[in-house]
Amino acid sequence: QVQLVESGGGLVQAGGSLRLSCRTSASIFSIDTMGWYRLGPGKQRELVASIAGGGSTRYKDSVKGRFTISRDNAKNTMYLQMTNLKPEDTAVYYCNADRVTVQRGLWYYDLWGQGTLVTVSS
Repeated sequence: QVQLVESGGGLVQAGGSLRLSCRTSASIFSIDTMGWYRLGPGKQRELVASIAGGGSTRYKDSVKGRFTISRDNAKNTMYLQMTNLKPEDTAVYYCNADRVTVQRGLWYYDLWGQGTLVTVSS
């Protein structure tokens, strides 16, 4: 079964930067809309940013101007470039794909990665 794998999390001081990556564990045909979610301590899961197959993007208001979502369809990889990080950005970040086409006649819906931890110290 195809999986999503996140990487790039770590510990950084406020004002620093990190780049998160999300890739598929196996060769696939295509991915539709992808997004980055996060779950902070004692908080609800929230959508940070999303990117459609054609490249259109949307962001949570609090990260606009600081985070940039992108994707490389040829590599089946999505990125989240995070700059000017703040302590409130501390969370486990999860990659999501609304539909992954593995092969003709086989799709996976609402696929989630295992998560990567981002910790921002003040």
